[in-house]
Amino acid sequence: MESKNMSQRPIQFWFRGRLTEVRDVSPQRTVLQWLREDIHATGSKEGCGEGDCGACTVVIGSRDDSARGGVRLEAVNSCIQLLPTLDGKALFTVEDLARADQLHPLQQAMVETHASQCGFCTPGFVMSLWADYESRDAAPTRDEIAGCLSGNLCRCTGYRPIIDAAQQAWQQPACKMDRQPLRATLDTLAAMPALDYQSHGQRFIAPRSIAELARHCEAMPQARLLAGSTDIGLWVTKQLRQLGDIIYLGALEELKAIVRQDDCTEIGAGASLSSAFSALTQDEPHWQELAQRFASLPVRNAGTLGGNVANGSPIGDSMPGLIALGTQIVLQKGEQLRSMALEDFYLAYQKTALAPGEFVRALRIPRAVPGRLFRSWKVSKRQDQDISAVCAGFALTLGDAGRITSARLAFGGMAATPRRASAAEAALLGQPFELRSVEAAMAALDTDFQPLDDMRASAAYRLMVARNLLRRLWLEHSNNAPLRIAEVSA
Repeated sequence: MESKNMSQRPIQFWFRGRLTEVRDVSPQRTVLQWLREDIHATGSKEGCGEGDCGACTVVIGSRDDSARGGVRLEAVNSCIQLLPTLDGKALFTVEDLARADQLHPLQQAMVETHASQCGFCTPGFVMSLWADYESRDAAPTRDEIAGCLSGNLCRCTGYRPIIDAAQQAWQQPACKMDRQPLRATLDTLAAMPALDYQSHGQRFIAPRSIAELARHCEAMPQARLLAGSTDIGLWVTKQLRQLGDIIYLGALEELKAIVRQDDCTEIGAGASLSSAFSALTQDEPHWQELAQRFASLPVRNAGTLGGNVANGSPIGDSMPGLIALGTQIVLQKGEQLRSMALEDFYLAYQKTALAPGEFVRALRIPRAVPGRLFRSWKVSKRQDQDISAVCAGFALTLGDAGRITSARLAFGGMAATPRRASAAEAALLGQPFELRSVEAAMAALDTDFQPLDDMRASAAYRLMVARNLLRRLWLEHSNNAPLRIAEVSA
């Protein structure tokens, strides 16, 4: 069923200070390919081609009434973003920062602190720093700069002078962008018909209402749903797959809504990981450690919580914590909604309960309640931007006598799907929260899981880590000698 407000038109976005139109390119063309190969803007570099190294980092501007000047600026990886996803937005690259012959303070500071060595990664670092520079009012701390640069890899190990450069730039007169002309253009783009783009035998549809999305999903159940492109982008760049028709969720503001209710927080499936983790951390501060370790800032800016959940990967880092909290997933087909416990959504390896024509509408996460202990941790080979060997989510409720009245333990990386540890939960339920109870639950994990050996970890290592994370939970809450976070997170 075709919508009346859908029409074929070119891809349109703000670029180099004006409205840009792109026609006759494949819907699978990446932003980086368009920059380097089509218009020969080669400042953005191609490194890994999978969103890991940050050499291709650009900044995307979008309408946001809560942001300065009504425009939100975020660093993303251009190597895995498909070009039509720019429609209605703004694109900034490293070539946009200098004014005439005068470098931007960030670029000048990179020169003066000798922060550029081989120079290959430098444009990506500058763009990540520029997005942060434009989004804050006061100089960042070194830790904040490190967090900003979590998605940028320097092969010459020049991180110290790069951080120095970021701080030095703030000692110069402010050089902030005038966002008013950009916001006016973005408003004009928002008033145009929603994108229904066809080229190279493929169709790229970007509905702007959930009702439109539902109709297209029912009419085109074979179409690929695309959200942040942080996984599907790799199908294009690494596997050279043809995606077929694409229904893009990124133009759906309605699907990005985050609503706090009395008993739960409902996070729309289209909310970015950055926005979702911000909301989760406000409700439950102990999400913070996982939020900082989840991929990198550019990936969190582009990726969505709904996409991470719908992907069905056994090592998706959000799922163990969400399952431990008793999250419900809301699905929609046509006008019909249904919900289920998140753990029931996963049927087998990368197989979910989604029916043809159905999509993930939202996640409902129970709010914090008195007596509940929650933690979610990941263990991986690298501190930043690495895939988990094991990820765990724990939620215990303690009664007045210190006995465990509710226990929900969930793990990723331990089975073909994210899964609860039912035997370990049974070992804890009704018991005092003491070491002997925890040790019984640790032993019960052998019944719950028979993990596999792979390149990230051996089965024996995974079981040992899972047990030790349970012990860590007890150590952090021990009345005798609580374990401090700094002792294990240095």
